[in-house]
Amino acid sequence: MDRKHERIAGEREGIGAQAAERRTDDGTTRDSSASRRRGPKLQDAILNAAWDVLVEHGYHGFTYEAIAARAGTSRPVLYRRWPQRDDLLLATLTKFWQPIAVPDTGSLRDDAIGFLRNADADRAGMITLMSVQLVGYFRDTGTSLSDLRDTLLTPDQPTAFETIVTRAVERGELPEVPRSTRMVNLPLDLLRHDMLMTMRAVPNESIVEIVDEVWLPLLGVPATPTPDWP
Repeated sequence: MDRKHERIAGEREGIGAQAAERRTDDGTTRDSSASRRRGPKLQDAILNAAWDVLVEHGYHGFTYEAIAARAGTSRPVLYRRWPQRDDLLLATLTKFWQPIAVPDTGSLRDDAIGFLRNADADRAGMITLMSVQLVGYFRDTGTSLSDLRDTLLTPDQPTAFETIVTRAVERGELPEVPRSTRMVNLPLDLLRHDMLMTMRAVPNESIVEIVDEVWLPLLGVPATPTPDWP
C-alpha cells in the first residue's frame, strides 16, 4: 500500500472506529485503559510502546495495530494524534533523541573528548538502531540517516562542536578566524563513522585519537595530553 492509500485507509478506520470508543449505556468505554490515561500520560505510554515495537520489530513491524496492543489502547486513539505512521515514528524518535551534554571544562581538548565520550554513551545504541531497524523507512521515503538526524535537531541551534570552538575562541585558546563547518564538526562525524562501521560503542583510545591526532592539528593546536585523559 502506498503512502497516500495508507493515510486514507487510516483516516477511514479512525472515523469508523470512533463510535466503538464512545461511552456505552453503563458509562464505561471499550478502551478502558485509555480512559484511565489521558493527555500527556497516555501519549507518553503510547510513545514508550512505539519505541519498544520499533526496537523489537523494525520499521515494517511498526504498525498501528502492534503499537496499540503494546500500549493497551485502540488504533483510533493513535490515528487522532498521528494520522500517518511516519508522524508517529518521528514523534517516537524525537522523544528518545535527547540532547547530548556539552562539557564546559575550560579546555578545548577536554571539552572535545568529554563530548565525544558523552555522544558515544548516548548515541551508540541509537545509531545502530536507526541504521538497522529503519532501513525500510529510508528506502520508502528516499531519505538517509543524515536527513533524519537533521529533522530531529532543533532548527538554527549551533552544533556541539560549534559551541565548543566558540568557547575556545572566547577564552583565547583559538584565534578568531573563519573555519568550515566540516572542519569544526569533524570529530562527531568520525565518531559516527566508527559507530556505523563496527555497530558498537567506540573505544576511548579511538576518541582520544580523533581529537589529538586529527582534529586539534587541523585547528593548528598541538595536543598536550593531561593525566585526566588516558
